[in-house]
Amino acid sequence: MRLCSIASGSSGNCIYVGSEAAHLLIDVGISGKKVEEGLEKLELTGRDLDGILITHEHADHISGLGVISRRYQAPIYATRGTIREILKCKNAPEAELFREIRADQRMTIKDLTVTPMSVSHDAAQPVAYRIGYGSKRVAVCTDLGMFNDYTVECLKGMDALLLEANHDENMLLAGTYPYYLKQRILGEKGHLSNENSGRLLNRILCDRTKTIVLGHLSKENNMPELAYESVRMEITMGDCPYRAEDFEIMVAKRSEPSAVIHI
Repeated sequence: MRLCSIASGSSGNCIYVGSEAAHLLIDVGISGKKVEEGLEKLELTGRDLDGILITHEHADHISGLGVISRRYQAPIYATRGTIREILKCKNAPEAELFREIRADQRMTIKDLTVTPMSVSHDAAQPVAYRIGYGSKRVAVCTDLGMFNDYTVECLKGMDALLLEANHDENMLLAGTYPYYLKQRILGEKGHLSNENSGRLLNRILCDRTKTIVLGHLSKENNMPELAYESVRMEITMGDCPYRAEDFEIMVAKRSEPSAVIHI
């Protein structure tokens, strides 16, 4: 199984997860051209896609969905609330391409198992995704303002994980965003800070975890080096029995493909 961030950040998100037989995108928040360029680096084309998994309806997750779905007719998987909101958008995909999903209800796409999980975010019915191939498991979990015991249980036992590290709290509070937007980001339906990302990792890391990818970084309120060092410090100084150097930790690039992770 392979995991690759084609783009990840506050300006656009698109993640690839696949096996030799099945090829999935999680979100299409970038242009169709950039999606195709990312797939090309994976030696794939849009015709190889077996499905597009949508987390929620915000523009940085669906802006290129209409173009890619019409061009390649790949089925689109999303919750009922998300589908409803996407269909209200200009240039929305054809309604018949959608397949309704539910949190915690497992489905199979060729040789991959996909299990959505609920997340706390200010969208209609947002989810993150866990994907399995045989005994291997990965998760892509961004856009969550808080985590709880349910989140922890869902993310335990992963071989690889792409997890949000959206902002540095000090940068956000000292920055130019208006007060209401700062409160939205910091709230329970906003985004995970670097520190909270590290705290969540402290509760889910295990012997089988090999790679952690930090994603969905804010362009205005974070820096890759800061996210990386903050999360590493939380892991090393936290209560878990691991240290940051026990794992490969990388930061997803904002607007170009990151390294391919082989699981």
